[in-house]
Amino acid sequence: MDAILTGLKAFFDTFGSTILLPIIIIILALILGAKFGRAFRAGITVGIAFIGINLVTGLMGTVLSNVGQALTTNLGIQRDIFDVGWPAAASIAFGTNVGLAVIPIALLVNIVFLLLKLTKTLNVDVWNFWHFAFLGSLVSIATKNVVYGFIAAAIAAALALFLGDWTAKAVQHFYNVPGISIPHLTAAPGVPFAILVNWIFEKIPGLRKLEADPETIRRKWGLFGEPVVMGFIIGLVLGILAYAFKVPAEKTTLQVIADILGVAMNLAAVMLLLPRMVAILMEGLIPVSEAASEFMQKRASGREIYIGLDAAILTGHPAAISTALVLVPIAILLSIILPGNRVILFADLAVIPFVVALMAPVMKGNIVRMIVAGILEIGAGFYIATAMSPFFTAAAVESGFALPEQAVQITSIADGFLWPNLLFTKMVQWLGGPLGLVVLAALLGVAIFMYTKNTKGWEKIAGAPDEAEAK
Repeated sequence: MDAILTGLKAFFDTFGSTILLPIIIIILALILGAKFGRAFRAGITVGIAFIGINLVTGLMGTVLSNVGQALTTNLGIQRDIFDVGWPAAASIAFGTNVGLAVIPIALLVNIVFLLLKLTKTLNVDVWNFWHFAFLGSLVSIATKNVVYGFIAAAIAAALALFLGDWTAKAVQHFYNVPGISIPHLTAAPGVPFAILVNWIFEKIPGLRKLEADPETIRRKWGLFGEPVVMGFIIGLVLGILAYAFKVPAEKTTLQVIADILGVAMNLAAVMLLLPRMVAILMEGLIPVSEAASEFMQKRASGREIYIGLDAAILTGHPAAISTALVLVPIAILLSIILPGNRVILFADLAVIPFVVALMAPVMKGNIVRMIVAGILEIGAGFYIATAMSPFFTAAAVESGFALPEQAVQITSIADGFLWPNLLFTKMVQWLGGPLGLVVLAALLGVAIFMYTKNTKGWEKIAGAPDEAEAK
């Protein structure tokens, strides 16, 4: 078994998501009945789009990490829990005792749920199964039992399918991505925060009528409401905050101005390029979606099936990027002022668009509401990360990950800040492994049961359009 898992790890490490996903898409399209040429072109196009998305988000990550480091240095922030970023978290997740064994477990859960009609989502985002492995690793460490970790990972995979189904109609309508769902455990945990903030805003007379979606901003602000210009302005502000107030002795005024304008131009580029990459992705996915629809019409009485994908396909929307960029300095400020916080942010600031992406459909793209919901989620995340960092760090040690210098413990925004990890780990701690897992499975079962009994009601809460809007 160890030899099989070692070989599987080597396979994943060698090929990576940008090669594996096209292969999966080609095979899936062929199974669904698409002709080889159409299936092959779809897979290659999807792969190209994800390469583009990774390049653009990588650019954003580099810029925001540099801005975050400069702000942190300027403000003299010192903490003992370091944000090591999602790539490190993924490496840790697949390197633990739970690790890559989660992939066949999650696939089996998905197949069983599809056969039992408990989900409409076919999750082809295999690379992001690391989120399930990560959660399972935390439970395994908390209980000192790897079997409990596998069971927790299976429940997490089922939770992702449920959250993907629940938000699918809203995602498809708002982002114009037919046949897609997002069973992604970095994005989905933000939905309850969005629902709560929406409910609060609707109770406040002045605020409930405040329109702040990108289209309204563009209409009211003209040039300054254009996504590219907004990206430039937000980048300019971030650059000034990072580089203008504490200039190193070795830098000239011209170099500082160049640094500031570099941030502005790079973030303007992100605002333009990410949506273009997502458009290419959808070009590749449309043939697969059409083949899936025809397949289900012929063999399953028209049953609807969603293709589950990475939340990366949502991050190009102006509402998601604008909200995330505004939240960067706010997150750093929160790390200073929140009492009891021990986390310092570095590597994962570029993950914030993923964190807020599923808030946009719930809030109809209202950036003001998304910022408030983001503040609540990230604010809570600092305390979750502080509480969960011993487990995160133990998982890193188990996987052989080298801790950064001066870091007593580590975390990441991508998983360390999110409530599912806290809920699962603390539940098995407080109730014991078997009982805790049974309670978690029961809670998920109740949620799925209630959702199936009132699907339209639940989907409406998550931002799904009514029939008039859908048309």
